[in-house]
Amino acid sequence: MDKPILEVENLAKIFGDFKAVNNISFTVREGEIVGLLGPNGAGKTTTIQMLLGIMTQTSGTVSYFGKEFTQHREEILSKINFASAYSHLQSRITVRQNLTIMAGLYDIRDPNKRIDELLDLLEVRDLVDKLYWHLSSGQKTRVVLVKALLNKPRLILMDEPTASLDPEIAQKVVELIRTLRQKENVAILYTSHNMAEVEELCDRVMIMDKGRIVAEDTPLELTKKIGTARLIVTFDAKQEIVDKYLTEKDYIHSFPRDHVVSIEVLEQDIPKVLFGLGEKGIWITEVDIKKPNLEDVFLAIAGGTYEHKAD
Repeated sequence: MDKPILEVENLAKIFGDFKAVNNISFTVREGEIVGLLGPNGAGKTTTIQMLLGIMTQTSGTVSYFGKEFTQHREEILSKINFASAYSHLQSRITVRQNLTIMAGLYDIRDPNKRIDELLDLLEVRDLVDKLYWHLSSGQKTRVVLVKALLNKPRLILMDEPTASLDPEIAQKVVELIRTLRQKENVAILYTSHNMAEVEELCDRVMIMDKGRIVAEDTPLELTKKIGTARLIVTFDAKQEIVDKYLTEKDYIHSFPRDHVVSIEVLEQDIPKVLFGLGEKGIWITEVDIKKPNLEDVFLAIAGGTYEHKAD
């Protein structure tokens, strides 16, 4: 994964006095899945639209395969694609008719062969003669992924591909995306609000806030900066005793339900906390350690407690 597929330098989009995207720079390399996260209004959608040429940037450059996008637009668009839970195909024609039309737009040789192999790969061959509007949300998502792969793209921009899907179908789509990377060697820029999904799929993650990229690293390295874990302890004792001890020791804690306490603690201090509770005569019946995840990183950034990337 050494070769850059996408290079973005000082990309900005300004609407009047509002900087929707504020001089961001990043790369996506061959075969890499990169997550783009951020709260609503962070600038993710505006960024994707500029990368697709739907919206013109105010300043900065976007390059694919070492070529500047605006100067090689047609060539580049033939080598990338887009998939989103919010994008739809023509409702009143069949899946095969939709895909045949799209294959024609990309001037694909032997389109039926390519369509059939992708229908098999994404396990939707049985839908080929159904009208698109009769499909479920999960089926539509997989057909849109077939569409996004028709031209054998080197990069797919995926915007919330599992939004509105039930957990079982969403997990199936995640597994299919992983298969696509392995079998098609396609790079993916992936936006989602599902932190667990991004943590599972992505090699690197970028988090946007107020138009800037404020954190960028592997999911593991991002979570390491949180520093604390959550220690969930089920106990058989009076809550007042547990509360008094943890308050005296200045541990941030709460009681989500009777006989259960949630404690924010450095990982190396976990044995000390448990031993201290035991010394107070508190009988511990169950212990669960929850290490930081991307959701914790996201909440820390929203709350202003995360160590932001320097400008």
